[in-house]
Amino acid sequence: MKWLAPVITVFTLAAACAPAPTADETREKLPASDLTSGYKFLQADTQALQDDDFANPGFLWVDRGRALFAAAPQQSKACAACHGEDGAELKGAAAHYPSVDETTGKLTNIEGRINLCRTRHQGLEPLDYETDDLLSLTAFVSHLSRGEPVKVDVSGPAEVWYRRGEDYFFTRRGQYNLACNQCHNDNWGRQLRGDTISQGHGTAFPGYRFEWQSLGSLQRRLRDCDAGVRAEPLAYGSDDYLAVELYLAKRAEGLPIEVPGVRR
Repeated sequence: MKWLAPVITVFTLAAACAPAPTADETREKLPASDLTSGYKFLQADTQALQDDDFANPGFLWVDRGRALFAAAPQQSKACAACHGEDGAELKGAAAHYPSVDETTGKLTNIEGRINLCRTRHQGLEPLDYETDDLLSLTAFVSHLSRGEPVKVDVSGPAEVWYRRGEDYFFTRRGQYNLACNQCHNDNWGRQLRGDTISQGHGTAFPGYRFEWQSLGSLQRRLRDCDAGVRAEPLAYGSDDYLAVELYLAKRAEGLPIEVPGVRR
């Protein structure tokens, strides 16, 4: 564990990193021995809130998702009709997403898989990102894998998506000219405006953030990060964000799914 350094502002980070790094430096990976969940950097009261299945506010969405999963929409069938009562057949599945859909050849996250099930097998319209229904179903399905270690496939058709996500992670952007790795590889464990910089893993999402006062997807968090460096956030479900999700999942491989996580 690194010692906590003095407060680092975005401006001092940008100034310290002004010289252009070499190609090798920009691709320096986080050592596997340092792999640490963002949970470890939470204050004790926030950790306790995440650990308490009764008090954790994210369970409001998990419970709603469970009800949606079991209910049969009008003139259709319930998710449970294919995947088992209470999602028994989906336990552990979320730990292996994103993955490439064999039919379309496109990378698909949990939200995308839910929408594919809706359109292909239920005759329903896809749900929009950040709607309560999609957040709830995603939280429920992801919660079924809580405690399962992340393990994703980045070979074959997934490799091009993985490389695209890696490129995004190591590319500077925005008015602050910062890349994801400069915070989450180079400065994790240090202080930024009173918060401890995490390694940026997505294992707690969909998660409840105090800043949002709501549950939100990993893509919402990615958009927040882009906005934080004063870059234009991408559209929800964009290919780049899907690719980043795959890269982050591979980077977090071995860490357990925490959904629903609680973050500041």
